[in-house]
Amino acid sequence: MADGWIAIAAEDELSPCQMKRVEAGGRRMLVCNADGRHYVVDEMCSHEDYSLFLGCIQEGRIKCSLHGSYFDLKTGKPETEPADEPICSYPVRIKDGQIWVLPGKQE
Repeated sequence: MADGWIAIAAEDELSPCQMKRVEAGGRRMLVCNADGRHYVVDEMCSHEDYSLFLGCIQEGRIKCSLHGSYFDLKTGKPETEPADEPICSYPVRIKDGQIWVLPGKQE
């Protein structure tokens, strides 16, 4: 796909509540399946330099297992303390059985 979009995973690769680490556009990201909907966010928590991959996905949010902060997968906004800065959430498209991300643009 043109215009900076990068294929990062197969559409059917992740079951609900699963995530996968990927690197695209020089960024470390997580592809997340939240109840059948795919999101791509930064891998690292904005509060501490800790991988969100070690957390879990619940109700459209990802939890940092270090301090318990939840981030909205769609917006990247923190929903609970101690995190007070958002993580980046990236545009996602599903096309030709692939999940595509636009790493240069944050939502």
